[in-house]
Amino acid sequence: MKRALFALVAAVSIAAPALADQALATSKNCMACHAIDKKLVGPAYKDVAKKYAGQKDAADKLAAKIMKGGSGVWGVIPMPANTQVNEAEAKKLAAWVLAS
Repeated sequence: MKRALFALVAAVSIAAPALADQALATSKNCMACHAIDKKLVGPAYKDVAKKYAGQKDAADKLAAKIMKGGSGVWGVIPMPANTQVNEAEAKKLAAWVLAS
């Protein structure tokens, strides 16, 4: 019983931050064009995480792209600027995407 309770608490502790950041991504309309594990209009977050894995400045690059938009990295469809996302939110979203 004690082990099962510990496993449940551990699972919730790990999932809670991920869900909180997914909620932010949903509230900022990111999930309209992106999904965690499959390409929609834009790349899957797991693919973004793989592409930027090991790059020191990846979080800063992604945060800037989240706010300013970009094009050409993932194909011809540009990502528009997200003026509704502030710098702190962009950094939180970038960290979440990189952890996907």
